[in-house]
Amino acid sequence: MNRYFEDPAYLWLLVLVPVLIAIYFVVRLRQKKRLRKFGDPELVRQLMPDVSRWRAMVKYGLLLGSLTLLIVAFARPHWGAGTKTEKRKGIETIIAMDISNSMRAQDVTPSRLDRAKMMVENLVDKFSNDKIGLIVFAGDAFVQLPMTSDYVSAKMFLSSIDPSMIAVQGTDVATAIDMAVHSFSQDDQVGKAIIVITDGEDHEGGALEAAEDAKKRGMRVFVLGVGSTGGAPIPDPSTGKYMFDETGNTVMSALNEDMCRQIAEAGGGKYIHVENGYAAQEELNDELDKLSKKEISAEVYNSYSEYFMWFALAALVFLILEVIVQERKNPLLKNVRLFGRKKANVSLVLLFLLLWPVAVSAQNDRQLIRQGNKLFRAGKYAEAEVLYRKAVEANGRNPQAAFNLGNALLAQKKDSAAVAQLQLAAKLETNPLRKYQAYHNIGVICQQKMLLKDAIESYKEALRLYPHDDQTRYNLELCKRQLKNQPQGGGGGNNDKNDKKDDKKDQQQQQQQQKKEEQQKKEEQQQQKPQMSKDNAEQLLNAALQQERQTQKRMQEQQRQSGRRRLKKNW
Repeated sequence: MNRYFEDPAYLWLLVLVPVLIAIYFVVRLRQKKRLRKFGDPELVRQLMPDVSRWRAMVKYGLLLGSLTLLIVAFARPHWGAGTKTEKRKGIETIIAMDISNSMRAQDVTPSRLDRAKMMVENLVDKFSNDKIGLIVFAGDAFVQLPMTSDYVSAKMFLSSIDPSMIAVQGTDVATAIDMAVHSFSQDDQVGKAIIVITDGEDHEGGALEAAEDAKKRGMRVFVLGVGSTGGAPIPDPSTGKYMFDETGNTVMSALNEDMCRQIAEAGGGKYIHVENGYAAQEELNDELDKLSKKEISAEVYNSYSEYFMWFALAALVFLILEVIVQERKNPLLKNVRLFGRKKANVSLVLLFLLLWPVAVSAQNDRQLIRQGNKLFRAGKYAEAEVLYRKAVEANGRNPQAAFNLGNALLAQKKDSAAVAQLQLAAKLETNPLRKYQAYHNIGVICQQKMLLKDAIESYKEALRLYPHDDQTRYNLELCKRQLKNQPQGGGGGNNDKNDKKDDKKDQQQQQQQQKKEEQQKKEEQQQQKPQMSKDNAEQLLNAALQQERQTQKRMQEQQRQSGRRRLKKNW
């Protein structure tokens, strides 16, 4: 029942319909008995020539029909929800798009990133039976859109891509290719293509090995090089100027065609240089057409299409007909008064009918939010994100849509994008409690990323709006202690300064940090008993702080062992 109705509990009111029908017939029988007391029924009928036996029944039937339709409308019927499996003959394509700051360069029109978006959008327009996925990467990578045949959602996700989505800058092509390899289906007969769109500044290395591994697994790696070999400065949106390197010189980002060709050759694909024309688009289309196509099963998600407004409209029509139909016969049309004394009520009904489409269109974003909430509660965060994004597009001033979208992104570990949506929600929201929730969630994300200064500011904003929340106050004190115990220049949003230090200085700082932590542990063990007797909350705070330090230490050890982040650049 939930598949076809949003609020099926209202359908229990339909039990009233047969009850009212039974009551009507009982009343009719009593009326007939009373008429027989006046005399013969045929004689009485002749004395009342204007009375109709059927008009009263028709009017009552119209009322019952209107009641039935209104009950169904309250239950909010909808169809087309859920997923359906379609058989299509096509290929599977994963697009790995570089969204590092170097893609802001404007050596192609309007910029490298915007040009790449236009090319992907044209590619999606060409697809008909293929499946597509989207990965964004910089110094890190994550799946922006899982493998799908929903091209509308693909375009919507594409339009929201921005370098600010990933806090860790740089260009790690290897991670993006490896993530793409594990995003395909298990069908070996389907042609699989990985399209890497980048300017070729591979800061981390390992891209050739990742491309060779993809080729061994039956996938072809195509590389689209965006930009010019002569290089171009990188605009900095925060300052309105160009970005500078450690020595104070303007950063010139140039397309590394040699690296792009090597990656494409290692992946069994082809390198294509993207310029301002459309030759690269046609060349890529020709290469994808060469891949083997097979009938594949595509799970297509259909959003709800609600039809309650049509049931409500039919109910109003029934009410109008009930008003028009008179209980007495009136063969003289010139004397017919269809509306009678209820003319004013009918005018209000007609006015409501004129305003109904406006009300329905205004509820569009709310319907999408309700559908997204249902999917979010079911743990389908990616599908909920699609509906929340549609709600944001339908009404960009709806703070609830932005807030829910931020939570859906947070559930998928898309922290940077989640912060952007939560900040938008806090800006649009007028309800202090909801605004507090947005700032609290921003603080949680910043605290997890060890951006302690940003977390402290967010928690302070939350407490200004709702000062009675103990959890926010506890997190605020914890962040203050963590910031106080950090070495100068570490955490709190000073990532750019840390990126300028080399590995030797980092190791020295880590050793000093470990010594400080050991001394603090000894002091805390000595002071543990009096603290427990003074304040139980203080004990919990220290325990949480110790646990956080141990977690940081394990992460630092893993980073030293892996050695992946050899170069630290902000473009």
